[in-house]
Amino acid sequence: MEICNSSHVPELGLQPTTDAEGRNEHIQSHDDATWILTSAFIIFTMQSGFGLLESGSVSVKNEVNIMVKNAVDVIFGGLTYWMLGYGISFGDAKPYSNPFCGWGSFFVTASEEDLGWVYAQFFFQASFATTATTIVSGSMAERTKLEAYIIFSMLNTFIFSFPAHWIWSSNGWLRTMGVVDIAGAGPVHIVGGLTGLVATIMLKPRNNRFETKNAPPMGSPTNAILGMWGWLGFNCGSTFGISGLKWKLAARSAVATVCSSIAGGIVGLTLSYIVKNRKFDVSYMINGVLGSLKKITFYILYLINVFFTLAMCALAQPWQGLVIGSIGALVTNGAVGLLDKLHIDDPVGCVGTHAFSGIWSLLAAGIFIKKDTLAAWTVVISIVFLKLIDIALGIRVPIEEEILGADVVEHSIAGIIYDKKKKKI
Repeated sequence: MEICNSSHVPELGLQPTTDAEGRNEHIQSHDDATWILTSAFIIFTMQSGFGLLESGSVSVKNEVNIMVKNAVDVIFGGLTYWMLGYGISFGDAKPYSNPFCGWGSFFVTASEEDLGWVYAQFFFQASFATTATTIVSGSMAERTKLEAYIIFSMLNTFIFSFPAHWIWSSNGWLRTMGVVDIAGAGPVHIVGGLTGLVATIMLKPRNNRFETKNAPPMGSPTNAILGMWGWLGFNCGSTFGISGLKWKLAARSAVATVCSSIAGGIVGLTLSYIVKNRKFDVSYMINGVLGSLKKITFYILYLINVFFTLAMCALAQPWQGLVIGSIGALVTNGAVGLLDKLHIDDPVGCVGTHAFSGIWSLLAAGIFIKKDTLAAWTVVISIVFLKLIDIALGIRVPIEEEILGADVVEHSIAGIIYDKKKKKI
């Protein structure tokens, strides 16, 4: 997210807007639409990637359940985004659409003339909306009722959709003030990370989590490592096309993203080697890579803005990606350690990866205003939604079900049948 001269915003071509007759101004060719759809396909594979990361990071008795919750993010979160979320973010029906929220385009459909860009935009933005919820699932892992999580996945659409309107809609109040957020830094990562922080504090730590100094063993480190996939779709796809000069930005984003992840992995492994008595801790490497990717996402959107404002094409050098990734890895691993010391139980490290690294990235990019608005909105609304769910259903599982594991309690894995009404096997 960057604060710039708002007169330059229409030149960007990176977020879809419409002209006076409702035509899309920035999807300029079939190549743009193909690029947008392909990038969204890749971003949706991040649901599988997040699922692998989270199922590998939690205990074996909960790995199926966390994969189900990642599917729930798309199934139920996608439903509410189609019904209402997209309209809140991008609806432009006059006179009801306003700087705070959009109106119109509910239950998304499109005419024959506009269906190409409407559906391309909806599909791309839906991948962002569901990712914002997936971020939270890791923080709530191993101790959340599935029924409660389903309701939360539907409501979290609204936590995302309003900030998305403020920043990405042509009449959003932050957009009109000159805020540019290309890759979802605010609505996706800051909002998702802070919602995860609120959720994990409300849920409280897992049973016996802090009785010893060591974290519970990872259920499948192999799965967790395989889960580091899909970020290229975020950073490169956020150019919203490849026509004109946008293909150069996509190529530059790809190189910067790869270099950043290289540096993040190196720093994570080196840090583990130093603090873990010459052991290469897998979680350090994973947090290093993911933290570096988050850092470069913010920096890329900053450089994209500068590129279109100053007409420069070589601002992001590979060495800069290495430096950015190194800092991101240090921030993320440091944040994960800090949360442990504060006895805040974040099983997959989502808060450190998204919220802490994201906030640092915003500061590093020179953004010292407006992030507080997103933070306040996220914290207040997430507390309200989670509290209402807790009152209605209860969000935390009983201790005996937590000990048994969600795979048995919710899904009867391994042929073990648990009666949730009678609370016995």
